[in-house]
Amino acid sequence: MAIPYIREIEFEYGVVEQVSPLIRRVIANNPGPFTYVGTGVYIIGHGDVAVIDPGPEDAVHFEALKKALEGDTVTHVLVSHGHSDHSPLAQPLAEWAGCKTYAKNCGIPTAKGELGSADDLGFMPDVKVGDGDVISGPGWTLDVIETPGHTCNHLCFGLREENACFSGDHIMGWSTTVVAPPDGDMADYMNSLDKIQARKFETLWPTHGSPVKGQAFVDEFISEYASHRRAREAAILEQLRSGETSIPEMVKVMYADVDTRLHPAAAMSVLGHMIALIKTGAVQSPDENPTVRSHFELA
Repeated sequence: MAIPYIREIEFEYGVVEQVSPLIRRVIANNPGPFTYVGTGVYIIGHGDVAVIDPGPEDAVHFEALKKALEGDTVTHVLVSHGHSDHSPLAQPLAEWAGCKTYAKNCGIPTAKGELGSADDLGFMPDVKVGDGDVISGPGWTLDVIETPGHTCNHLCFGLREENACFSGDHIMGWSTTVVAPPDGDMADYMNSLDKIQARKFETLWPTHGSPVKGQAFVDEFISEYASHRRAREAAILEQLRSGETSIPEMVKVMYADVDTRLHPAAAMSVLGHMIALIKTGAVQSPDENPTVRSHFELA
């Protein structure tokens, strides 16, 4: 089976939409091959509210958020991870609201130019949070869930009252996510998929694109997400068995049906698979710290 992507979405940039009893969403006008239609910013609760992934530091988007938050008091600004489409507006929004930012950490720089979303190296949360931490307000409760993989500092947030998960870039309805070393780790990513699947959420709300709804469908969706990764690993091993040693050449074959603008990111994910295979002893490379330009062979 293939991943049952959900690519339909109706929205208007900068307009706040009530998408569930406790959740509102404003989408920033930053579409692209990595952000889909743009960054979806979530407002949780009514009155005293939390904001998740405020998005890029864009003046028009910031004004739209301020308008959406009229009559509310922002008590927490939460960030799933420090990428330029998620975290740059966090500190300005928190300063405007008079509250603090919450995230795990600022992450590890990745290779410049390889990904569509650069690292936001200027972001450092006011409060560092992780597994077991709870953030709450009147009528809403968010559980912090560490989900390393896409980045080492990636967090998801579980909304108890709706059995929903804000999945950031960990699980997206419209596409797979990039797992780019050294910040990303494929073995961690697969474990994090299992971790979210075990929670039996009713809905996944990714930062980009439409939600994944229905507990059975969420379970199926995550299973297919994991199966897709295992199929990529099998394809890499097949490429190695055929004598191919170069990641860029593998990407041309394995991602022939994917927009070539995404091939650099695909190469980074293949590298993530390679590093995981090296750790298991299945693959080897002459380079101590392999990159997408390294060569690989079966061990």
